Amino acid sequence: MALKAYENMAACVIEELKKRNMEGYYCEDRKAAADLVCSMVEKGAAVSWGGSETIKELGVLERLKEDGCEMIEYPEKEKKEIGSPIFAKVASADYFLMSTNAITRTGELVNIDGASNRLSSLLHGPKHVIIVAGMNKLVKTVEDGFNRIQTSVCPVTAERSGRKTPCGIKGVCTDCQSPDCMCCNIVISRRSRYNGRVKVILVGENLGV
Repeated sequence: MALKAYENMAACVIEELKKRNMEGYYCEDRKAAADLVCSMVEKGAAVSWGGSETIKELGVLERLKEDGCEMIEYPEKEKKEIGSPIFAKVASADYFLMSTNAITRTGELVNIDGASNRLSSLLHGPKHVIIVAGMNKLVKTVEDGFNRIQTSVCPVTAERSGRKTPCGIKGVCTDCQSPDCMCCNIVISRRSRYNGRVKVILVGENLGV
């Protein structure tokens, strides 16, 4: 059963997103969120995504492919060196799908990245960015967002992806300089310059890490 509290919390964030020139939406569950994402994407459009567990959980990639969209995947092996022609296709995609590591009550998006292909697409490139976030991503402040990422997100992600980072091995962030470091870039998105480009869908359940 969807929680009324989640709906109320999301309404406050959506108002703050509006001030930051980002469009906010609320869906009670992942099915409704998946339907909304698919309704936002034009049939036949070029679509890429940022390796997001949330996007995978929604099952929208298969649906969009069935709708005739050109699905652009950026494989992990292509991220080892700069200059992959696939990234040029990602940057020029019509839509980029992702989640966010954290979102504050005042509408700021907090994200970390290693190769930083995901963040570069969030910041500039694709015409439209659709962000889907479960209410487990909601935090009070940017600092709380950093804490969430370092204590909850990175250790799980490192273990799942086989990265040999201190957080993956010991479960504790050490502000490492590891070759596998996932925190090469930390970005706070406080406003979108382009009208209608960034859409944030908040979902009334836990999604992703």
